[in-house]
Amino acid sequence: MVDGMAEGALLVAFVTLQRLVELLHARRNTQRLLAEGGIEFGRSQYRWMVALHSAWLIGLWWFGHGRPVDAVLLGIFVLLQVGRLWVIASLGRRWTTRIIVLPRAPLVASGPYRWLKHPNYLIVALEMAVVPLALGLPIFAAIFTLLNACILYLRIRAENAALAQAAGPDAAAQTLANESRSL
Repeated sequence: MVDGMAEGALLVAFVTLQRLVELLHARRNTQRLLAEGGIEFGRSQYRWMVALHSAWLIGLWWFGHGRPVDAVLLGIFVLLQVGRLWVIASLGRRWTTRIIVLPRAPLVASGPYRWLKHPNYLIVALEMAVVPLALGLPIFAAIFTLLNACILYLRIRAENAALAQAAGPDAAAQTLANESRSL
């Protein structure tokens, strides 16, 4: 049995290790996609996303490492990890933390992408709330959920425009028109 005070450290260590492994995997995929002619979009937003996720992890270590973990919320986190693996497996070699589009490559329409346009962002948004809540940090969860929503608003707009541009000029113009009407 794990000491209640060590539970928080184990959860935060798992999340930190997971993110580091994913960054290595994403870096390999990014380099390969760019070498294959991929085009990166939303580059200026990426540093803000990295800063947010870094601050989230640092905050989890600072405030959550010595806290017990709520078993129900931990179960939800585990389910989210299944979803995360499903997203990564569905995108395969095209999964990365950046917005990189391969011109003329068909959109992925398998796995969770059959039902949702951005399942990875949904999972990450839920994780950013569930992990701190599992550690008994509701204010921390609310702050980072709101900050993440702001970044995702910009990121999803950039990704939608990038995917539309890859689909052709008519789709790009329609996406930009739809985006400006939604403001």
